[in-house]
Amino acid sequence: QVQLVESGGGLVQAGGSLRLSCAASGRTFSSYHMGWFRQAPGKEREFVAAIRWSAGTTYYADSVKGRFTISRDNAKNTVYLQMNSLKPEDTAVYYCAEKLTVGGVTYATAYNFWGQGTQVTVSS
Repeated sequence: QVQLVESGGGLVQAGGSLRLSCAASGRTFSSYHMGWFRQAPGKEREFVAAIRWSAGTTYYADSVKGRFTISRDNAKNTVYLQMNSLKPEDTAVYYCAEKLTVGGVTYATAYNFWGQGTQVTVSS
């Protein structure tokens, strides 16, 4: 059974940085992508970034492009989300997710496993 555990969330001032980590256990070699999504109160869960385990290909939402960087450490089965130049609108619960199929990188419904989420709060 795949387990995803996020860490690294917290409170930061606007313009600051945070790095989120997602440790995956029980993974199989059939995993294609790891993704980060976020959900603010009263809003739908939205795609933030994703990375393909094997090739390292990355994908970003327009709202975070140039500010966030997703990376992975295959040996540690861990995915990271480096978040710079944070804005108050980045405030949300951030979730790590794993997808076993090729398509639908930006769609939450395409992901098979989810972590419990970590809160990120950016103060103005």
